Amino acid sequence: MGTTVAHLKRGQKGIIKEFKDDMLPIKLLELGCLPGNEIELIQIAPLKDPIYINVNGSHIAIRRAMAFLIELDIIEDEFK
Repeated sequence: MGTTVAHLKRGQKGIIKEFKDDMLPIKLLELGCLPGNEIELIQIAPLKDPIYINVNGSHIAIRRAMAFLIELDIIEDEFK
């Protein structure tokens, strides 16, 4: 199992690699949630659902269950 959006920490970024399920909502695809695009975790709600992400400048709230379906390649912070 690869890293998913649900595994990101606040401020961490990744490149969308693939989707585990072909049932990703069309609205997410329209907002730029496509393979090859960068995604950043902005905030996690107090009860861990939903999570807030930034994809191509769009801030989107998605359910945690949906976040587990989006696999990523983590972008390592070059200043660490």
